Parts: sequence; structure tokens; C-alpha cells
Amino acid sequence: MKIRMSPTRLIAFGFLMVILVGALLLMLPVSSKGEPVSFLDALFTATSATCVTGLVVLDTFTSWTGFGQVVILLLIQIGGLGLMTVITLFSFALGKRLGLYNRIVLMQSAGNMTLSGIGSLIRRIIPFTFVIEALGAALLAIRFIPEFGFGKGLWFSAFHSVSAFCNAGFDLMGGRAPFSSMTHYVADPLVTLTLSALIIIGGLGFLVWRDIRNQGFHFSKYQLHTKLVLVSSAALLFGGWLLFLIFEWNAAMEGLTVPQKLLAAFFQSVTPRTAGFNTLDLNKLSESGNLLTNVLMLIGGSPGSTAGGMKTTTVAVLLLCTWTSARGRRRDHAFCYSLDRDMLRQAASIVMIYLTMAIVAILLLCAMEPITIKQAMFEVNSAIGTVGCTLGITPQLGVASQILVILLMYVGRLGGLTFTLIFARQRPEPPIDRPTGKLLIG
Repeated sequence: MKIRMSPTRLIAFGFLMVILVGALLLMLPVSSKGEPVSFLDALFTATSATCVTGLVVLDTFTSWTGFGQVVILLLIQIGGLGLMTVITLFSFALGKRLGLYNRIVLMQSAGNMTLSGIGSLIRRIIPFTFVIEALGAALLAIRFIPEFGFGKGLWFSAFHSVSAFCNAGFDLMGGRAPFSSMTHYVADPLVTLTLSALIIIGGLGFLVWRDIRNQGFHFSKYQLHTKLVLVSSAALLFGGWLLFLIFEWNAAMEGLTVPQKLLAAFFQSVTPRTAGFNTLDLNKLSESGNLLTNVLMLIGGSPGSTAGGMKTTTVAVLLLCTWTSARGRRRDHAFCYSLDRDMLRQAASIVMIYLTMAIVAILLLCAMEPITIKQAMFEVNSAIGTVGCTLGITPQLGVASQILVILLMYVGRLGGLTFTLIFARQRPEPPIDRPTGKLLIG
């Protein structure tokens, strides 16, 4: 008898299987330098890679062999594109057609809004991804090949390009200093801007780039989703850039020249949008800069992209709703469109789910580890937003705390609402309207 899961459960189960297979591969003696790693360390790394997070308990360069690094890169690519996208492309290669059930699963996995055009969207995702990643690798190779040699420089370029586009945050710069990320390139515009471009492109989402390809640069012709993504992303990017310049001018960026500060602040505004790289020492961030980073990590990127977090459109919809309520109006509008009330309820649910999980996780982490609430909040938001930035406490976490962070990364990749729907039971609502109750709000 053929058993079919709901699309939501199938996606969750698929990611879980990829994580477990990746963990088993990373446990092989050929994967690690020195002694084989424990199952928990392998599971943590596989989860972080598949969920495109970037938090690590073992430095990627000094702890993993070339084979192990290839496994991590494949997990990042699968996690960034989505497992169902990869499986579907193999089906296309074998000449199989998509049934209705498969189209529904793909619609949820790829973040498409309708069933129509899902096949063509999937066919375009892979070429688009590989072209962007190849261009990014070529630009990074200009710096890395002279620095590390041809073979190593080419591998570093490809690895960091894929990691940046998939918003994963894994790096191979541990040869300079373990867990140093991209701090050596804080003043390098080629590396910094190339990584920034890859992160932004990956974080906007495939639907947005399809709309831009179809409509060109005619903003008025874009879909509502594209308009809201572009406006909210630009506001977060440039607003964050300005605020980081103000907050960190004499803090984390002290000692840099003015052009270097402009570059460092821009990258610091980009990377919390679930990328996970850092060119500044995050422990030197001011209190304001630290809080701003936490906010950006929770918001994340856009739906249907390689990024995680609550998503830009979720926050934008709630802000628009708040603005409408403040003016005493009943209808919510954006770019001459009315916003569906179910969409507003869903956005509010997503924010509440993320905030609730984050608060509970922070309480648990503080109870289990001798760390400050600042460190716990940063680690939790980084995990649930699938970001990968850390204040350096990840390798020192105990077993229970590592398991907690693994769960947060997994939930963050699936999405808070998707994760709760896995356990929800569909029950038909009674065909009657109950009496409306009155209560005070605010």
C-alpha cells in the first residue's frame, strides 16, 4: 500500500534524511583530520550545513579533510536549493512528469504562490544558481589564487561562493586562525563586495529574480511580492548600513579608515540577513550594534530564497497592518493592492512562533550554560534565523545545548509555521458562526 505524507511532513522528513546521511558521511575516517568525530559533532555540522546556518563546533578547515569539506558543500547546496528541487531535477532528467501531489510539494518547497509554472521555475533555478555561483567564484579567484595557489585558491573560491549564495556562512579561513571567518578581508572590497552580492542575490529569492527577468527594470509591472521584497530588503540593508556606521564608528570599527568603515558597516548590514560571515570581531560590537544584529538575524531574508528567518515580507505586512490601525482604517493596502486578512493572521502567527521559541530557547540555554543573556540571545537568534554568526560560544556548548541548537537550526530552515503544521491535525470547522465576544486590547 502506497503511503503519502502531507507535503509539509514530506519536506520535513526529506531534510531530516539528508541531515542523517550527511552526519554518517562526516563520521567516516576519511572525512576528518585526525580521529573520527563523534556522532553529535557530525550531526551538528550536517544540520548546520543542510539548514544553511554556519554555526560550527569544529573549524571547517582545520577539522575536515577535502572529502569532508566536499560533503559539507554538497549539504549546503542541497539545503540552499531545497531537497525537493534537487529530486525533481533528477526526475526531469529521467523524463518523468510532475503529478498534482508532486507539484503541491514543490510549490511549498520552492516558495511558489501557485501551481502553474512550477515546473518551469524549477528548471530555471539550477542554471541560475550555477551561473551566479560561477561568477562569484571567478571574482573570488582573483584574490584567492594568488594568495593560496591555483588548486587551493580555486577550491576556496568555489566553496565560499556557494556558501555565500546559499546564505550558509561556512568558511575555510581557519588556516589563518580557527573560527576567524572573513576578518582578514575587512578592508578588501573585492572579497567583501563579491560575498555581499552573492548573499543579497540568494536572499531575494528565485520568484523575485524571475519577475525581474520577465519585466525588466519596470518596477510598476512587478508582482506585489517582488515590490514588497525589494523595498523591505533595501530599507533593511541601507538602514542597517547607516545604523552600523553610527553605532560602531568608534567601537568595532575603531582603527579603520573612513572607506574601510563604510565597507565594514555595509558587510555587517548584509551578513546578519542569514549569511553568517563576519569581517568584524562580533565580540567588539557595541550594545546597540549587538541588538541591531539580533533584530536583522531574526528578520532574515525573503520567502522562496536560500535565506532563513521570519522573512522580510512577514515583517513588512505586520508594519503595514500597524500603520493602518494607527490611522483608524479597516483595510490594509500595499502598492495599490489590498492585503488578505488571512495573510495578516499568518504573518502574526509566524512572528509569535519565532519570538516564543527564541525566548524559551534563551531561557533554557542560560539555565544549562554559564553564559550571559547577551551570548545566549545571540546564539539562539543566529540558530533559529539560520544565520551562523556567533560570539564564540558554539564550540564550548554542552551536549544538551548542542541538541537544542540543532533543533533550532532545523526549525529555522523549515520555518516556524511549517514546523508547527507538521504536528497539527486537520479538523473541519463546524458550519456555524459562534457569537462574537468583546474584549479590550492594548
